[in-house]
Amino acid sequence: MGDNDLDAKMVLGKHCFTEVYECDHKLLDDEEFLKEQIIASINKTELTLVGIYSHKFNPQGVTVVALLSESHISIHTWPENGSAALDVFTCGETNPEIAMLHMILALRSKTYNTKCIER
Repeated sequence: MGDNDLDAKMVLGKHCFTEVYECDHKLLDDEEFLKEQIIASINKTELTLVGIYSHKFNPQGVTVVALLSESHISIHTWPENGSAALDVFTCGETNPEIAMLHMILALRSKTYNTKCIER
């Protein structure tokens, strides 16, 4: 496809990714808390959860991935640095920024960097 073809394509969804810093270290290492907050962010955004998977790393860190009818949400944490990477991709008329903001607040992030793009 040429550049003009890309400009003319239909937008299928919105993809937001965020790095959060200066978060509560204990929250970043709490697998159940992170799963609960991912589910809460899904509910606030009125998305449809298909399934959720999580893994607690040794000695620290957690990854949670939620499969949605509308796409996915994921978080990867580094408690030792007080940081995490969040990813929310939704299709259709949904707003992934609602889920992202919920997670930023839940993690008590003092600093974060978010970027959203259309796909």
